[in-house]
Amino acid sequence: MADIKHFDPDAALETTLRLFWRQGPEATGIQDVVSATGLSRSSLYATFGGKHDLYLAALQRYVEQRSEPTFQRLAEDERGLLAIADFFSELVTARCTGPFARWGCMVANAHAATQNLTAQNADTQVRAILDRHHQQLCQALTQALTTARSLGQLAPGTTPRSTAEVLALLAYGINLRSRNGADAHALNQTMQTALNALTPSRR
Repeated sequence: MADIKHFDPDAALETTLRLFWRQGPEATGIQDVVSATGLSRSSLYATFGGKHDLYLAALQRYVEQRSEPTFQRLAEDERGLLAIADFFSELVTARCTGPFARWGCMVANAHAATQNLTAQNADTQVRAILDRHHQQLCQALTQALTTARSLGQLAPGTTPRSTAEVLALLAYGINLRSRNGADAHALNQTMQTALNALTPSRR
């Protein structure tokens, strides 16, 4: 007879995601997951595997449920630079206020944490998720910048793809600086300065 789970795996994974997001993989032990979810080690191992498997599942869930919908909205927004400005403004707000304030971005946190992972397999699997996330972010920014160019919002010579890489780095910086307590106003000013540099000069 098949084993019947007496808990919600989806809810358990969401709880685990928030634990890894807030604390990071290095500071989170399997006992922390047991305490947060209320599940036994055997239930966790049977459903998700070990700590590394749990972290991979949580990181992938974060990308699919939090990052990708945001990227899709940005790519489909036809306002050009205004869409990008709103993307960054919402990012700053999410990182500095609300229930997840000062947690940073789980993906940006993972970029900082990968240097501490010792298992080569772990490096490869985590980095694959991070690389896909980066590509999706840059693709969304590139699409928004291409729209901005068609609307005449970009300075001559501004290349959407290379500019998208710069803006992606700005997003990572906002995520990391906010986790360390950076002021929302200062982050928004930095974002606005970067976007102003992309617009045609007015003489």
